[in-house]
Amino acid sequence: MLNDKVVLVTGGTGSFGRKFVEIALKEGHPRKLIVFSRDELKQFEMAQVLSPSDYPNLRYFIGDVRDRERLYRALAGVDVVIHAAALKQVPACEYNPLEAVKTNILGAAHLIDAAIDRGVSRVVALSTDKAANPINLYGATKLCSDKLFVAANAYGAHQTRFAVVRYGNVVGSRGSVIPLFMKMRERGVVTITDPRMTRFWITIEQGVRFVLKALTRMDGGEIFVPKIPSMNIMDVAAAVAPGCRTEAIGIRPGEKLHEIMVPADEALNSVEHGDHYVIQPAHPFWDRDKYLASSGGKPCAPGFCYSSDANDVWLSADEIRELAGIQ
Repeated sequence: MLNDKVVLVTGGTGSFGRKFVEIALKEGHPRKLIVFSRDELKQFEMAQVLSPSDYPNLRYFIGDVRDRERLYRALAGVDVVIHAAALKQVPACEYNPLEAVKTNILGAAHLIDAAIDRGVSRVVALSTDKAANPINLYGATKLCSDKLFVAANAYGAHQTRFAVVRYGNVVGSRGSVIPLFMKMRERGVVTITDPRMTRFWITIEQGVRFVLKALTRMDGGEIFVPKIPSMNIMDVAAAVAPGCRTEAIGIRPGEKLHEIMVPADEALNSVEHGDHYVIQPAHPFWDRDKYLASSGGKPCAPGFCYSSDANDVWLSADEIRELAGIQ
């Protein structure tokens, strides 16, 4: 999908964006690859590793998804957009709610308008498990964003197709639990919220490759959900800080005990494939029968729920250590 295409990644200097750019440059052949982000320092640091002098098709573009006009300028001639820009830290979004709304919701709306008007072919937006039955503002803004991208496929006759990818916690990403635990182990005590807590887990590279797969499979309107393993927070603590004492401090505001990626309420719209689920859009433009006949998937049973505590695949402490590259 990327060969000879002009590709733009919003939030391109984040954990996902950097890995996406790295894989796209080394394994694909985009005619131009644009890193769109608002942080000049991160762009400078990224350019020291992935330099336009080494990759003549690479561009760095300062801009913010809140800035509608800047998006219009950036999307001139673009074929494919991967939308990874977001405010993602739960406590920060709770404390700065309007900022989360501006970036995660209004930024999505600006991108949709610019992509349609500029004739972009395909847009894949990154979501989060926290958008399923959200209880915090981050999840609520991402649910709203997902709804905007799905509904954008119904906006009259235009060539732009939109889809969403939803997955769980990313191993070792900025702000994730592993870097935090690694700092805590130096003092011999690791604080956890609740020993029963479970989470879905995926590596950054797995996330990038799943997005690329969704990009090739999308018709427009789907929410793609990968089948990924779960982990228990106590196993993470054992993997990162063996021998350290753990101290339960209670669940933080806006935090769930378990994560959900396909809620039971969406089971009737969901289809299971070999390595992923697809939540179909509940819009008149979508033909469920046609999709089932052509996709090879099977409908999920009524009441089905894909949650981290009821998963079939679990990571052990040793597997967590190996995935995270912990010595």
